Amino acid sequence: MKFYPFFIALSLTLGYSHADACTNLIAGKKATTDGSVMITYAADSHNLYGDLSHTPRAKHAPGEMRKIIEWDTNKPLGEIPQPAETYNVVGNMNEYQVAIGETTWGGHEELLDTTGNSIIDYGSLIQIALERSKSAREAIEVMTDLVKEYGYASEGESFSIADKDEVWVLEMIGKGAEKGAVWMAVRIPDDAISGHANEPRIRKVDWNDKENVLYSPDVISFARKRGYFDGKDEDFSFADAYSTHDSGTRRGCDARVWTYFRRFQPDADKYFAWCNYESDEPMPLYIIPERKVSLQEMQESMRDHFEGTPFEMTTDIGAGPNHVPYRWRPMEFEVDGKKYCMERAIGTQQTGWSFVSQSRDWLPNPVGGIIWFGTDDTNTSVYMPFYCSLTEVPKQLEKGDIATFNMDSNFWMNNWVANQAYNRYDLMIPDIRKVQGNLENNFQSARPQKDQELVALYNAGDLEGLQNAVNEEGSKNAANATDAYRDLAMYLLVKYMDGNMKKTNEDGSFQYTEYGIPAYPNFPGYDQKYYENIVKESGDHFLLK
Repeated sequence: MKFYPFFIALSLTLGYSHADACTNLIAGKKATTDGSVMITYAADSHNLYGDLSHTPRAKHAPGEMRKIIEWDTNKPLGEIPQPAETYNVVGNMNEYQVAIGETTWGGHEELLDTTGNSIIDYGSLIQIALERSKSAREAIEVMTDLVKEYGYASEGESFSIADKDEVWVLEMIGKGAEKGAVWMAVRIPDDAISGHANEPRIRKVDWNDKENVLYSPDVISFARKRGYFDGKDEDFSFADAYSTHDSGTRRGCDARVWTYFRRFQPDADKYFAWCNYESDEPMPLYIIPERKVSLQEMQESMRDHFEGTPFEMTTDIGAGPNHVPYRWRPMEFEVDGKKYCMERAIGTQQTGWSFVSQSRDWLPNPVGGIIWFGTDDTNTSVYMPFYCSLTEVPKQLEKGDIATFNMDSNFWMNNWVANQAYNRYDLMIPDIRKVQGNLENNFQSARPQKDQELVALYNAGDLEGLQNAVNEEGSKNAANATDAYRDLAMYLLVKYMDGNMKKTNEDGSFQYTEYGIPAYPNFPGYDQKYYENIVKESGDHFLLK
């Protein structure tokens, strides 16, 4: 997710500091343990509230118009005609199990629309495609037709587009003073995993593979005209023609995809050299994993902080004495005239909301599509399951305000928990994992039975009963997760107040003395490395003589 388009467009010249938006991970149906097509999306913005959006299925009269409101600014851009029918959309998934995510990469600054007439921004493009598409291919057609007719009002963008059978990566950028956009789309093989994180990823393709490679007619000729490419057609690379890949973007963007790849294919370690700017051999768009990806592993991948890699965030000096895997913005700093960076992991503090989608071809559409939705930081939040046929957004996930605290909001309760952990991470994260894991394990273990119940209602023709059951469970899931995190937030405050750590029993309850008062707390202090650094920096200043 991006914010303030002009700043993002400058990522070409400013490099690492603004390449900090979103992450999408992808797995084809033969690359997953249960056969579902999965994509993920972390909407990362420092000013984004986490709510679950919903647009109901609707019929439209001839001449009815749809307003286009820019996602990032809420600015009205224009209107387009409505089709006769639009579909139910929950978050970034519709009732036909089509799911779409995105990441912004800016690209050449001069390709940002200068006509002033374009009205389709990247966010509206996603939403409209979900309202009008029954498949991923149809979504690509809708999206590319829209920008051709009404103009593209955003910068370089990568989209993950999935349905119950296949998944695609679509990359697009505007044409400056010319109306429309140039674009390319590649189908990810069923047995492969892929991803993108604020870097275009489509390079050389098989131009004869019309079934799995789609593109705008002028994708190469436009690049030639603008001086972005002068080689042979067969050597054309969309990613290299329409963007640049410096050390900052490789490390801050492609490294997030790399850490996902290496979880499931050890051979992917060789692409560390690309991410660390030691080699110009780019990381491929997709790889074949050594083992299949489970839903739980996909959720865990969204919480990655480069654990077990040279970019590990819990062990360098920036982690502090409590091994915090977070770095506050800005992402670049300068010392003695040299520029340095902070790591940018998949799991990050500024996430507004995220999801892991499952599109399952062995179930009817109202049951087959699940969006596992979480608010705030992926690392500490809970992924709650909502079926794509949901029609009532739980009150805990309704629209809110990032400047107004709300005790009944899932977003705010997750923030309350996370922001306590940012200060004393290694102490608090075990307590958070217990609650988080218990909730997610219960949600996942309940799926087979719930799927079976909903399919029975579907087969019996009781669509009203199915709808009620979906909405009822969605409301219950959101309430359970929010209530549990409200309790967790208060528990953390009590347990770790004043820098101490209260003694607890095996079940987590607080210990009391035989006379009924709380047991005297422990003093966890700091790790030895922290003390050694104090002496290194201060010499004998604190030495007891």
